Amino acid sequence: MSSNTLINNRKARYDFTILETFEAGIVLKGTEVKSIRAHKANLNDSFGRVEREELFLYNFHIDPYEFGNRENHDPLRKKKLLLHAHEIKRLIGQVAQKGFTLVPLTLYLKNGKVKVELALAKGKLQLDKREDLKKKIADREAQAALKHKSQRY
Repeated sequence: MSSNTLINNRKARYDFTILETFEAGIVLKGTEVKSIRAHKANLNDSFGRVEREELFLYNFHIDPYEFGNRENHDPLRKKKLLLHAHEIKRLIGQVAQKGFTLVPLTLYLKNGKVKVELALAKGKLQLDKREDLKKKIADREAQAALKHKSQRY
């Protein structure tokens, strides 16, 4: 999957605690697909919302296609996400709880189709972010010490 990854939302894992992930299809226009394949899109600040038992992705910016004339799309239009009905019903109950949201993590190709890895997430507090950063630094230092020790012997 990593070789087929088109767009990453690196900020999502920093700002949110990921509880569960889903693979969703996304309804796109032709010029949107071409822009995404050219890596001309941005997942930062985008989020999912359930409306009338359908799932939509908001604030997902796709640059207009360079060679698309009048057929170009609106860069910030809401995009419909495709999930099974039972998954959407389950998400409705979970997102209704305070503090939970739907965040896109990556956009990738699977069998020639654009897919979204969508996460059910809970926002992190500033304190949690600092603790995660401290843990990451400590792990990195421990790995460096082990590597240095193994090189000496």
